[in-house]
Amino acid sequence: MPMAQPPSAFLVARRDDGFGDVFPLHEGTRYKLGRAPTNRVVLRDDLCSREHAEVFAAEGGWFVRDLGSLNGTHLNGETLRTDRALRPLDEVRVGRTRLLFIEEMSQLPDLPKSAIKPVEKVDGLEIRKRLSQTRYQQTGATNVPEPETVRVDARVAPPQAIGVLYRLALDMAAAADTGELCALAVDSVFRATPAEVVAVLALKEPKELELLTHRVRGGGPATYHKVSQFVSSEVLSGKQAVLAENVAANRMLADRDSIAELKVASLICAPIVFDDKVLGLLHLYRTLGHSPLNTDDLEFTLAVARQLGTAWHKLTRQVNLSAENRSLRTQLRIESEIVGGSEPLRKIEGQIARVGETRATVLIRGESGSGKELVARAIHQNSPRHEGAFICLNCAALTETLLESELFGHEKGAFTGATERMVGKFEAADNGTIFLDEIGEMALTTQAKFLRVLEGHPFERVGGNVAIKVDVRVVAATNRPLEEAVRAGTFRRDLFYRLQVVQLDVPPLRERLDDVPLLAEHFLKKFVRETGRKIKSFTPAALDKLRTYRWPGNVRELRNVIERAVALGIGPHLDTADIWLSELDVGAPVVGVAAFAYRPEPLDDVEKRHILETLKHTDWNKSKAATILGIERSTLDRKIEKFGLVK
Repeated sequence: MPMAQPPSAFLVARRDDGFGDVFPLHEGTRYKLGRAPTNRVVLRDDLCSREHAEVFAAEGGWFVRDLGSLNGTHLNGETLRTDRALRPLDEVRVGRTRLLFIEEMSQLPDLPKSAIKPVEKVDGLEIRKRLSQTRYQQTGATNVPEPETVRVDARVAPPQAIGVLYRLALDMAAAADTGELCALAVDSVFRATPAEVVAVLALKEPKELELLTHRVRGGGPATYHKVSQFVSSEVLSGKQAVLAENVAANRMLADRDSIAELKVASLICAPIVFDDKVLGLLHLYRTLGHSPLNTDDLEFTLAVARQLGTAWHKLTRQVNLSAENRSLRTQLRIESEIVGGSEPLRKIEGQIARVGETRATVLIRGESGSGKELVARAIHQNSPRHEGAFICLNCAALTETLLESELFGHEKGAFTGATERMVGKFEAADNGTIFLDEIGEMALTTQAKFLRVLEGHPFERVGGNVAIKVDVRVVAATNRPLEEAVRAGTFRRDLFYRLQVVQLDVPPLRERLDDVPLLAEHFLKKFVRETGRKIKSFTPAALDKLRTYRWPGNVRELRNVIERAVALGIGPHLDTADIWLSELDVGAPVVGVAAFAYRPEPLDDVEKRHILETLKHTDWNKSKAATILGIERSTLDRKIEKFGLVK
């Protein structure tokens, strides 16, 4: 019986961690490669055609030929157009499979240590490869291998995968929201990898993952098992994409995540990153019975994750800017700075600086027109979320139904007049701040839903059933005593305590009269700039009139007084005749108002005002003033110091 001829050459499967199967080649035999079981070299590779290529001996050597495959055959990274002769250490790539051609086993090269990456077995899970950069992001010389390994590991990005990424970039540029972005990314992964399940998860603080979207190949049952805590922690901490295999053999992982029931063969988890900040994860896996995911899939997935991260950030930024722009346009031209230098104002500014750095909910109290919204904006500008949107809403300006719709949004057809879907203020303020003025006017039913959002629970739009979770800082304001509303049963006690984590009390203007000249000059410059008038300043008498007024309407009233004076004033300076003051302040020396008319005010305020007026009457002659007041000179000095009176 004749002895079998020894093989004259070999094809050796090339892997990232070494070499795999060896296929002997005998002269006189043609070796077809592909997925069909009738091939001599059967490849479990979904990117291979059934009969993809063949290797055959001719003219004293071995040749390779493409058999009209869908994805092409590559020799040393070049697409095969005609039959090509094979030389030792040539690499043939069909689909994802890389085969090294050698004539003797001794020609099999020793891989450099940098190319041999041992399997990591952490907690029983086998991590085949970690990746922070992908060849799809490299250009020019970075795609060229080192000379000593050019025949061993010469790989370039497959043209079909590059085409998918190019199409993805175009589609992402036109995406309207994050959900559409995620759907595009998932579709691209299905087109270029054999993944069976693909999911996108958003990273919420602190290290909490929220499932945004997931799909099963072929439209099967939408079953998704979350990425294991171990894998997600590895990806989040290292910011590297991970390829893991033999997941089903990991008993501890199976106990934690019930993933063994799926008989998962391999998984890939890639970070969605922008500017070194992780926004979420791209997760995909295959089950047993199919060829596992490989390093080509890992590289492509990482490339998709990088594109998704860039588009995600830009879209979020655009949404935030649009929301803030709409908010600014609807403002009553509120200034962006707090003006004044009095002690009460310096105190409130110090509190703003301290509370701005925290995540605490803030309740601002103060009279109408005292500047509560300005304080809320200052808190937002001094917070880490100052680049996010600052959204304002007056709870007293809307009915109960409309207020809930404004806060949480509504779906098309949710109620009469809801002709299209509307994003609510909470959703628009994600990663920013929402300011709710006159919070005491909110209806009890709306208070209940509002409280759940404050406690971190998701909400649904009016008429919708999709849970929405946002990261929003709440700053509320009121000019009425909420304690009385709680006792009367019109305001929830638990909501009151939840809002009053930090309370800021904005002083009325009458308690910081030293700021009146500064505010008056500020508003004068503002309205002169807007109207183009040639008014330069106030006369001393006009400033004195402004300082001695009680300002029941606070800063808002002062602003309106200056705006009226600029509009109607004559000459380069505003005089007392240009300063028209309201007769509502019955305690002040206003023409036509009886001096004895009653107004509710603290006794200290009455005493302070009377002493100041007496000192002005005597031109700050303290002896004469003490005689008029009927008190000792030393007593007058103590009261001047107590009330902080200055000439």
